[in-house]
Amino acid sequence: MKTIDLLDGTTEWQNVLEQKAVNDNYYYGELNTKALSSSAIKLLVDSPKKYHFVNKYGNPETQGLRDGRLLHTFILEPEKFDKFHFVDVASKNTKAYKLAVEEYGTAYTSKEKKDCERLADALLRNEVALQYLNGGAYEVPKVDTINGIPFRGKADILTPKKGICDIKTTTDIKAFRYSANKYGYDVQCYIYCQLFNCSHEEFTFLVLDKSSLDIGIFKCSEEFYLRGKEKTELGIQRYLEFISNDFDLDNYYIQETL
Repeated sequence: MKTIDLLDGTTEWQNVLEQKAVNDNYYYGELNTKALSSSAIKLLVDSPKKYHFVNKYGNPETQGLRDGRLLHTFILEPEKFDKFHFVDVASKNTKAYKLAVEEYGTAYTSKEKKDCERLADALLRNEVALQYLNGGAYEVPKVDTINGIPFRGKADILTPKKGICDIKTTTDIKAFRYSANKYGYDVQCYIYCQLFNCSHEEFTFLVLDKSSLDIGIFKCSEEFYLRGKEKTELGIQRYLEFISNDFDLDNYYIQETL
């Protein structure tokens, strides 16, 4: 058995952490303060100050995040999808929707549900996509160290034959290779390959275009993987320099020559 030294100074058995990480409340809550993730690295690479304030105040929820969460839950955890509260309105600006949020904490509109079901239907009708969905374990958590720093990750789909498959949505599938760089999907590829001990050739993005309903199978090149490695190492460096030693972020600045 292996123990993991966590960011808060505590030490836990790896298998215990992963058992607890099955629970989303723990994985996205307490464990978020004890281990880095691909999302954390993206923030650190962007700005240590941004990482600090997102951890302190949270990150604003975008429509893209809501759409992605609904689709993931519908495909991978349908029993949870059935427990979501949907309001029969087209807009989140309505009084009925706001009252539902007050009562249930989280709510979705009937339009969001319809859009999700439309995407899921396109995905589940595609035979190639189904090869990645069938026979695998869903929402598999993993906690381990990279360069001595604890990291967490959750594989959308993990199969013996296909490796790791991550579901993404996009508004323009033809530009996904550029979006993958912009949103740091290379970081996710590198970190997950490290955590699950697999090669970049065993990591696939299953992408759905929300407009055209086109489906893309995007494999990861070594260049993509190594770019993620470089960003991850930079993020770790910035965590150690600016976060773990309590650097006064009021004095953080960027200096460049134009």
